[in-house]
Amino acid sequence: MKPSDYSRYFIRLSYNGSNYNGWQNQSPGKGISIQSKIEEALSILCRKSTELTGCGRTDAGVHARDYFAHFDGPQSIDRSEWIMKLNKMLPKDIAIHDIMTVNPEAHARFDAISRSYEYHLHTQKSPFLPYSFYYTYGPLDQEILNSAAALLMEYNDFATFCKTHTDVKTTLCRITESRWEKTDQHRWVYHITADRFLRGMVRLIVGMCLNVSRGKISIEQVRKSLKEGTRTGQDWSVPAEGLFLCRIAYPYLDKI
Repeated sequence: MKPSDYSRYFIRLSYNGSNYNGWQNQSPGKGISIQSKIEEALSILCRKSTELTGCGRTDAGVHARDYFAHFDGPQSIDRSEWIMKLNKMLPKDIAIHDIMTVNPEAHARFDAISRSYEYHLHTQKSPFLPYSFYYTYGPLDQEILNSAAALLMEYNDFATFCKTHTDVKTTLCRITESRWEKTDQHRWVYHITADRFLRGMVRLIVGMCLNVSRGKISIEQVRKSLKEGTRTGQDWSVPAEGLFLCRIAYPYLDKI
């Protein structure tokens, strides 16, 4: 199809990842992905097989409050009608918020200049916080947590916090935000923003901060591991249920 025969669209969405094996399409028998569900609905509206390119992968069980993907479709569409129809076709745990026409060369993954995540946890048992990690290891010290989080701002190689057996060309990332916030007596949120993330990176970082707070590892041990690009010896990938992709920034979109 020639560029003159179609338009490129960015689609803005959110999803609860609890029932999915991540964003990315999976091989047969490996579970359902968010990408596959939306592609099925888009293919019906476009009246042909339609591929969707996401702004990045999220692991099984991880959520997204603000996610972007792009697809190529008809030259002109009724935006409001397409949003309504997609939301009717999609399951209740995937929501479409906007569809916008972009330059034919725009790319949801490669054009993103930053990504932000939040990790939510609570320290008092509650039946009303299913998408937040119930932390049962005693009280947390905000000063220690933020000391561990701030340490990351001094480095740009995060091999220490990359899942093993991951095929990546570089482990370099530029982190611009890393901090803990106590939102009420029993609820905490970790905020992190970077130009890119490695597979499993945020959950391993959260686990590191919590282990520092518990005295299982020292700040100096973490610093040594970051300098050497080695494991800390106390790796803890916290559960996926508390992790949210919450913001994607592009140079040409009024975001959000």
